[in-house]
Amino acid sequence: MLTVFDGNESGGSMSRRRLLEIGGLGLGGLSLSQLLSTKALASGQPNPLTGKSVIFLFQQGGPSQFETFDPKPYAPSGIRTVGDVVSTSIPGVQFGASMSQLAKLAHKFNVVRSFATRNAGHNIQPIVSSFSKEAAISTHFARIAGATRLDSGMPTTAVLFPASVNKDVPGPSARGNLSETGNYGAGFAPFVPGKGGKLQEDMKLNLPRDRFLNDRKSLLAELDKLNRKADASGSIAAADDTQQQAYEVLLGGGVSKALDLSQEDARTLEMYDTSRYDGGTKWNKVNRGKAGMYNAQANTIGKLLLQARRLCEAGCGYVTIHASYAGVWDMHADRNNLNMTDGMQAVGQSFDHAVAAFIRDCEQRGLSEKILLVCCGEMGRTPRINKNGGRDHWSRLAPLMLYGGGLGGGKVIGQSDKQGGEPNSTPYNPGHLISTILRTMIDPGELRLLSGIPQEITQLLDHDPIGGLGA
Repeated sequence: MLTVFDGNESGGSMSRRRLLEIGGLGLGGLSLSQLLSTKALASGQPNPLTGKSVIFLFQQGGPSQFETFDPKPYAPSGIRTVGDVVSTSIPGVQFGASMSQLAKLAHKFNVVRSFATRNAGHNIQPIVSSFSKEAAISTHFARIAGATRLDSGMPTTAVLFPASVNKDVPGPSARGNLSETGNYGAGFAPFVPGKGGKLQEDMKLNLPRDRFLNDRKSLLAELDKLNRKADASGSIAAADDTQQQAYEVLLGGGVSKALDLSQEDARTLEMYDTSRYDGGTKWNKVNRGKAGMYNAQANTIGKLLLQARRLCEAGCGYVTIHASYAGVWDMHADRNNLNMTDGMQAVGQSFDHAVAAFIRDCEQRGLSEKILLVCCGEMGRTPRINKNGGRDHWSRLAPLMLYGGGLGGGKVIGQSDKQGGEPNSTPYNPGHLISTILRTMIDPGELRLLSGIPQEITQLLDHDPIGGLGA
């Protein structure tokens, strides 16, 4: 991600290419005008930021509502939930049996049973769609908060792939660009640690510390030169702060510390560890299993949630997690994908363990008001089970879970019809979800006091949020 090279290479000059290798952090992470994209944080100006963070755990592939948070054990054969169901801590509410740990914590989070993505294809909706103005949800937050925190050098947004916690799994793999910035420009792209599988090594300097300190002035001069070239608007108002910030980021700062799980308490690491769900060769009967995709999720999803929590504590405002390597929630029961029974063992159990660990951890740390966790995929699954024991793509209903962010817990929002395929109460779509997310992070009233706010953001905030949530 970020490497500073010794200047004594051919010609001795610090070229742009050799000075920095900037992966997901991008020039936007160090650019001058885009570090603070509005004057919201300027002295005496209204501050629309609530100080809360969001973690979006994206279950790419399309999780089944039947086997997670909206089981139908009494539906007709061929439709009813595959496997057992389990009672939750909310009287009268059941989950699929693979969600056994989360069932005990159901009073701590909320599920929405009338949510539909209106999408039946493998892509990155609802994170990037017409509902989000064709930009990642995180980008709208970065446009208000700035790409990087001036007080610490921490990126305000990040995307975590399995490769960010395990060098032995393949690199980033999402069916779409989770860093899409729409009309805002690449300067607002999120930080992507581990891009290419190099983990935190990308954050280390290849320049001796004493030499780096002695050469600080010339390095900052080069950074300033690069940043001025990258500054499309020509505004250098924050130049001094930016130079100091760049210096702190290059020294490692809070970013590398937040990513370094070795600094975490051993008991906490054990609590998040999901490697016990590694199936070995058990899932090799399908191509995704042979490629190690199910085991990639099993070995990383807990650590990814822990890493996301650490980033949020360090000041990152929005973290997207793509733990579902190459869409492992896709359970067609064909040559590529597992059936519902095996699939929920291979994927559902590690998800259940990791999210339950995250909730327990946040409760212990007093973070339930400060961090909102959102879990959903790009679609749900068909009511009818196919001839091989799988479920296919479905746009009209999908599971949605929300924990924390001051929204309280123990709520089951909406209901589905008897066959679990359509909302049977007020329907909610990604527009409602995006509004809920952004309102957690941005105060619409304070934002309206500022000038120069993009119309896209105000429109997203003005959309109705999911009803029935709130402390």
